[in-house]
This record gives sequence, structure tokens and C-alpha cells, in this order.
Amino acid sequence: MALQQIINSAVRILIVDDHPIVREGLSSLLSKQPDFQVCGEADDMQSALALVDESHPHVLIIDISLKKGSGLDLIRRIMETDRSIRMVVCSLHDDTLYAERALKAGALGYVNKHEATLTIVTAIRQILTGKMYVSERMSERLTRRLIGSGPTKARYGIEALSERELQVFELIGAGLTTVEIARRLNLGVKTIETHRRRIKEKLNIMTSAQLAREAAQWTLEHN
Repeated sequence: MALQQIINSAVRILIVDDHPIVREGLSSLLSKQPDFQVCGEADDMQSALALVDESHPHVLIIDISLKKGSGLDLIRRIMETDRSIRMVVCSLHDDTLYAERALKAGALGYVNKHEATLTIVTAIRQILTGKMYVSERMSERLTRRLIGSGPTKARYGIEALSERELQVFELIGAGLTTVEIARRLNLGVKTIETHRRRIKEKLNIMTSAQLAREAAQWTLEHN
């Protein structure tokens, strides 16, 4: 829904983040805007979908990592049911890896949590007009990729991982076992084992112990 269509009523915003303190902080910040109304909070995909049906928000603020499920999967689900809802990702995850994925999934903006107090209101107002919002650094990166790389340009290292593989890699780095990862992502154990194997192949990692070390180091540096 465009900003012009809701100008006479409050902009209803749903916050989806697995950290209560983050939800509280965002809610407090957004509530200071006279035309913003936080209509709900959720910590996982299923509760977020239920609140979307119940509260009919104009805007969703979504983290990449949720208590159960993925923010990227949530964006896709919302796009399947109601394309009028504007979505902006607010996350600690590295925007060089996740912003482009989030935009392709259907989000209109990507804000790093470290900058959220300064940029989230601007991001929301911008995406309400149908425009995209990303950091200046990410905008330049996307422009360079559009101009300087063809569709067959190979990606290496972490960028070569699919979205699901990147999720699994991060959860390995957070210390979760294969069974715990399967439970977190609502996938089968054999599926997670397949993802682990493909990650090792793409990153040229030989052993599970090396995979755990590399994942832990990367997660420490990027979260």
C-alpha cells in the first residue's frame, strides 16, 4: 500500500525479531513517530504470519535469524499472500551477503542494526513510497555488480553458498549440532547433512572439525 493511501491513518508496523530487547527498542523508537503504530511483535515465522492475518500491517521489520524459521523465508511467504505489505530487513548480518538476497526475496530495504536508530525511520518512509532503501556502501556494490558482471560470473567462498547453505553454516558457527539445526530450520537431518557436505565442497573444507572452526570464526567476525 502506497503512503498516499494511508496518509490519513497510522502506519501499522509489525516487528519480527527473536530478541525481546531489540523488539522493545524498535517499538519505543517507532512509537515516537506520530503517524507510526506498532501493531504487533513476533519472534518466529509462524507467529509473524498469524499476526499479519490478524493485524494487517502496512510494514514488516524482519530480522534474518528468527527463533524458528528464516527471515528470508518469511519474506517469500508474505510475497505469496500480500504483495502490498512493505518489508525492510533489520539485522546484524553482513549486508554484503544478505542485502541482495533479501531484496531478491521481496524486501524493499536492508538496515544494519548498528545503524537502525539513525536510519530505520527513513528506511520505512522510503519503502512506503515503493522505493528501495540500502546503505550507500551496498548501493554502490549493487551498482558495480549490475554494470561490471555478467550473469555467468562465478562466485567464490562464502558468496558461493546458497541461502540455505549460508543459514546452516552460520548455525554451525553458533555451535548447533546437525539435529539442532534441523529442528531450528524445520528440515530433516539428512537434508542438513547434505547441506554440510555441499558447504565443505564449496569452501574446500575436508573435515567436520575444520568446518566447525571455519564457521565459528566467520560467525564471530560477521555477527
